[in-house]
Amino acid sequence: MNLPIVYRCLLIIPMGLCMCARGQKDSSGYFTSFDKVKIWYEVKGKGKPVLLIHGFTGRGTDWKTKPVYDSLLANNFKVVIADLRGNGLSDKPHQPEAYANDAEAKDLMGLLKYLGIKKYEAVGYSRGSIILARLLVLDKNIKGAVIGGMGADFTNPVWPRRIGLYQALMSDTVKGYDDFRKRIATSGLDRLALAYQQKGQPSTSREALGRIKRKVIIICGDKDEDNGKAQELQQLIPGSLFVIVPGNHGTAAGTTEFAKETLKFLKK
Repeated sequence: MNLPIVYRCLLIIPMGLCMCARGQKDSSGYFTSFDKVKIWYEVKGKGKPVLLIHGFTGRGTDWKTKPVYDSLLANNFKVVIADLRGNGLSDKPHQPEAYANDAEAKDLMGLLKYLGIKKYEAVGYSRGSIILARLLVLDKNIKGAVIGGMGADFTNPVWPRRIGLYQALMSDTVKGYDDFRKRIATSGLDRLALAYQQKGQPSTSREALGRIKRKVIIICGDKDEDNGKAQELQQLIPGSLFVIVPGNHGTAAGTTEFAKETLKFLKK
């Protein structure tokens, strides 16, 4: 066949390999971040982009088990999920510096740029909300944020909860965390990577939160004070909203009420 070379290439190379992430409506794969760490991601849907950020010991696909994921897709949002470094299918460096200096926020900012997404909104839950707070401070491209399952305690750079988790992951002699360590082991998670995530976990000062000028809503379960008082966090962010939904820290994000409030906020 006397075809132009580009068409002959397409006959040989599978179509999925000929398309870069920027050109696909739905796509998944790996993004190589600023320090060569590979970050797994997936994009579904079309419309206004929304980044979903998972919590500690989680992965991006955890969102698929929650009503908010399908609700966003059904209402014409482009949904981006990713495995934060140290989790899921992403690389899991065993150097503490790999998780320092806002590495996770930089990963997400780089990923969105790679995907050609210039303006976006984001939903975080639990530790994902801690990373989302950094995006609100660092990234001029974020337009709004849903902060889920988080109080004001993470503003403390020496937060006892963070330090306790780090120490418990680094040593079996730390008491009171036996069930937690057992769950990490039985789930096949990378314990050292998780420890370094806690070691390098960022805090965002109350002063920095007070300078945020984007639209923000804090959504928290009515039985959730695992990370401090969510209403106190709302009071630190000018103009932010506060909504209570049913559930504790482990269940609130999976409620239809969380999905409803998130969708209502993002559609404004």
